[in-house]
Amino acid sequence: MTEATIQWSVDKVPTPAFVVEENLLRQNLEILARVKEEAGCKILLAQKAFSMFHFYPLIAKYLDGTTASGIHEAKLGYEEFGGETHVFSPAYRPEEIEELLPICDHLVFNSFGQWLRYKDQVLASGKSVGLRINPECSTQEGHAIYDPCSPGSRLGITLEQFEGQDLTGIDGLHFHTLCQQNSDDLATTLRAVEEKFGSYLHQMKWLNFGGGHHITRADYDVDLLIAEVKRIKETYGVEVYLEPGEAVALNAGYLVAQVLDITENRGVFNAILDTSATCHMPDVLEMPYRPHIIGSGEPHEQPYTYRLGGPTCLAGDHIGEYSFAQPLEIGSRLIFCDMAIYSMVKTNTFNGMPLASIMAVDAHNQVSLVKSFGYEEFKRRLS
Repeated sequence: MTEATIQWSVDKVPTPAFVVEENLLRQNLEILARVKEEAGCKILLAQKAFSMFHFYPLIAKYLDGTTASGIHEAKLGYEEFGGETHVFSPAYRPEEIEELLPICDHLVFNSFGQWLRYKDQVLASGKSVGLRINPECSTQEGHAIYDPCSPGSRLGITLEQFEGQDLTGIDGLHFHTLCQQNSDDLATTLRAVEEKFGSYLHQMKWLNFGGGHHITRADYDVDLLIAEVKRIKETYGVEVYLEPGEAVALNAGYLVAQVLDITENRGVFNAILDTSATCHMPDVLEMPYRPHIIGSGEPHEQPYTYRLGGPTCLAGDHIGEYSFAQPLEIGSRLIFCDMAIYSMVKTNTFNGMPLASIMAVDAHNQVSLVKSFGYEEFKRRLS
């Protein structure tokens, strides 16, 4: 990856802290705006990946609304973003439907059982209704936990389950099968969707391609995406929605950490940070993956190699092994890249760890504190 260039003062950032740059967000949004214009589709922010509503006024200038995975995300999108508010959940509680109907434009159901349970109530509201389909077409490699098309998946309705069902009141179909993938995988998925559900698409008003499209990644084939959207629109006469999450804030933010101590055990030098994998970047352990640090290399690529870990009691709270041109010292600042997406929304207070501050860099590279957290956030979650 190209080494990031920081034009704001790292020393002014309290650690740990997420720092998101307006200019980098805007670069991504310009690409998404091109897709919207040339493909003639609508694009929604998937809040499950990025919910920093400080930037919602900016994002709302480019995108059409938000999509939510439940009642709280739906409320956030409705209150802070505006535009269209869409929601999907594998299963809704009755009281959630009551709250969602006044604020959501599209409600997507995961099963015919859920749809039939709430059908009369939802139809009376006049809101647009969709069903999530499962095209049973896996295009992912290595991350089964993120594959909604794996055998036995609880996500989406298979073609077999459509047999004999009355689709009266259903306006659209929704699929979400990708994770950090290019448009060639989308094209493969669309062929499966058409093969299995093409006859139903002619009855629909819209088709939602879901998320997982890495549209703003440097090697992403934007032209193929545009061509596929236009083809589906022309073939079936439907409006097309995309729901990128990562693509909106890809490479637009950082997590700044500080070295608290350095220890040695059997030739391994451990740099203990004020930042935890399990608390501040849990996907490092869950996915797993190794985030890039500005100025770092692979283990032993540069003269000084350290195993980076957090201050929690979890023995496996390791971020990874990194090498540096100069030795780390207590107080050294480390800047983890691509931390605007998923990390911020997944943080937790295990061991009573403080949540990371949230900071913004404006168009003139001025850093400001958006929100900080203390003991009360930890205490409020407990009893």
